[in-house]
Amino acid sequence: MPASDGVHKSLQLRINLAAKDKMIEPRYQELQSKDIARASQDGVDVRIIAGEAFGVRSPVYTRTPTMYMDFTMQPGSQLHQPIPAGWNAFVYIIEGEGAFGREKATPTAAHHCLVLGADGDGLSVWNRSGAPLRFALAAGQPLKEPVVQHGPFVMNTRAEIQQAMEDYYHGRNGFEKATQWSSA
Repeated sequence: MPASDGVHKSLQLRINLAAKDKMIEPRYQELQSKDIARASQDGVDVRIIAGEAFGVRSPVYTRTPTMYMDFTMQPGSQLHQPIPAGWNAFVYIIEGEGAFGREKATPTAAHHCLVLGADGDGLSVWNRSGAPLRFALAAGQPLKEPVVQHGPFVMNTRAEIQQAMEDYYHGRNGFEKATQWSSA
């Protein structure tokens, strides 16, 4: 719950685990804003939630190799953020507009999502506007496994989904505290 009035923005990202790791003990990492790694270079500021940018690495551990970053680019700045070859990646523009991929590209504005190709060497962005550009970059190593999703559950087979739902309903296999949970 926000501690103060005003506009609050958030993005939530859940990371899929490999089949061999899906039934491990649940793990949750919470960072306060002051604990998130930050870096700045040539008019570009980045909050590094997972991964590495400008030589600064996030303290967050991800079992599946992942990048999750919040960039703010000042007018006239440009950026090239390396992304490992073969990774899946997307950008969500939070505010402002920028040219993504090529300097002469048509600018993409806020509230758009761009899915990046896995064959490049990273993300290149130019802020040619007169206002700051803010966007989130998320990228991860593909698992190359089947994905089956139902509600909050993501598994590899329909049978695993049914088992997870049954475990949740009966409060077992990691859901023991779910029956007493309250958001109040």
